[in-house]
Amino acid sequence: MQKRPQNPPAAAGKEEIPPEEDKSLTTEEFSFNPLEAQKWVEIGDQYFKKGAFRAAEGRYKGATKWNEGYAQAWLRLGEVEEKLKDPKAAKEAYTKYLELASDSKNAAQIRKRVEKLK
Repeated sequence: MQKRPQNPPAAAGKEEIPPEEDKSLTTEEFSFNPLEAQKWVEIGDQYFKKGAFRAAEGRYKGATKWNEGYAQAWLRLGEVEEKLKDPKAAKEAYTKYLELASDSKNAAQIRKRVEKLK
């Protein structure tokens, strides 16, 4: 007859805390993941088309956390911030976009938008 290994005793004085069940109370951990960033932008675009600008804003911000160098996420974030009438945030997002994609086809147009946001 084999003996089953016993679980090691809990550390003295430490109570084991169960994982949080309410996901809204946990904080999301971000690390570099370009595929996740792209997915978040695509979902943000769906919200944007529906006119749910706050939801789109959250997705675009999340995309920039998954991949800080994802120019498209910064561009879309700038556009949604304009819709939400937050010129300071829009200007910051557009500026970051221009840093990342200064040679893009729409760079001149975005620079004009930034100038208007002053």
